[in-house]
Amino acid sequence: MEKIKNFFKNEKDFSKKIGIELIDIHYGYAKAKLKITEFHLNQAGVAHGGAIFTLADFTFAVASNSFGKVSLAINTSISFIHAGKLGDELIAEAKLVDESNRLGTYEVVVTNGEKKIAFFTGTVYKTKADVIEN
Repeated sequence: MEKIKNFFKNEKDFSKKIGIELIDIHYGYAKAKLKITEFHLNQAGVAHGGAIFTLADFTFAVASNSFGKVSLAINTSISFIHAGKLGDELIAEAKLVDESNRLGTYEVVVTNGEKKIAFFTGTVYKTKADVIEN
């Protein structure tokens, strides 16, 4: 798991620049968080959908690469259920739902501790390449 954690700790990574922090990882699972600041708000004063999507997508990426092979998204979808607000600490949990030799399907639930903020699904193509440390 350390190899996978290191793979996702690259300081050039967009997710790090917006404040996403990896909390937990094990095979087929990942958990990450994002504290909503002024930077993450849209014109309506709530968490920007792009920030929420990035949190879900990052968590999905970590979970899908947790087996040690580079996995690349081929399809994703998100439904926004409740608004994230200034000061919320959003938590995303990604879990493997099903897989075949080459595909893996994951669910990601984003919450603020009280409410479900978003529901994300994604499918990855599993390559034969090993996840490498930068």
